[in-house]
Amino acid sequence: MSKLLDPKVMMAIKELSLSAKMTIDGFMSGIHKNTVKGPGLEFSQYRSYQPGDDLRSLDWKMFARSDRYYIRESEVETNISIRLLIDASASMNHQDGENTKMDYARYLAASLAYLGNLQGDAIGLYVFKDAGIFSMVAKQDFQHLARLFYQLEQLKPEGTFTKPINYKELYAGAQKRELLIFITDLYEVNQEIFNLLNTLNTLKHEVLVFHLMSGNEMKLDFKGYTTFEDLETGKTIQIDQETARAAYQENMTHYLEQTRNKMLDRRISYHLIQTDQPLDQALRDFLNQRNKLKI
Repeated sequence: MSKLLDPKVMMAIKELSLSAKMTIDGFMSGIHKNTVKGPGLEFSQYRSYQPGDDLRSLDWKMFARSDRYYIRESEVETNISIRLLIDASASMNHQDGENTKMDYARYLAASLAYLGNLQGDAIGLYVFKDAGIFSMVAKQDFQHLARLFYQLEQLKPEGTFTKPINYKELYAGAQKRELLIFITDLYEVNQEIFNLLNTLNTLKHEVLVFHLMSGNEMKLDFKGYTTFEDLETGKTIQIDQETARAAYQENMTHYLEQTRNKMLDRRISYHLIQTDQPLDQALRDFLNQRNKLKI
């Protein structure tokens, strides 16, 4: 396993764009080249060679016919439009070791954006905050990608999940079928997350959910703690971990099975990710869903 795919290494890198590039470079070097296709190139026009042009772009067949140097210009054809939807409610502040769920979500989103941009896709960002939805419409250029990285760096989880009245932002700008990638811990009080997923289904887009859970959350492995606080409601509960752990894990298994079934009922691609795991499987899941959309 490449060390570049270890979240602990990535979290230590301050430049989000550099970290995303390292992740994708490590990921792509570990899979067969034929499984990752580059941007679609569509022939545009010929133009006369100018000093400084890349000689690899010379069209030698045109030279043979005309005895002149011509550059074959191509334009990038944007393959699909991808919207990254990020849950920035307070529960994403949950921490396991040195990192929070939001830390993991930030780097996962950056890596997906970098990989999508590399594939020639338009990338957009929608952040679900307490006060509403922050949105960046999908575009395919490096400056847009840099702005998207900047916004990811600024994410600070707080408050509760976005209210349905703000979902109108999701309907803006969508002209064709898109891939919607929702990164969340699926924490909800009154079915607000699944209400959002129902809304996304009405848009007739392909939906991919990455469900983030920490290791200590999966196993109730909180050493030395007996009092737990809900990060969004502020409610607290005291438990004896030793006696509660078996029942907790049984309930967790039941909850995850229910969640998978709910996603299946909605024809949503669902993937559970532990935040102490590398990103490579998530990137593979993304490529599989992206290729499905293109078919």
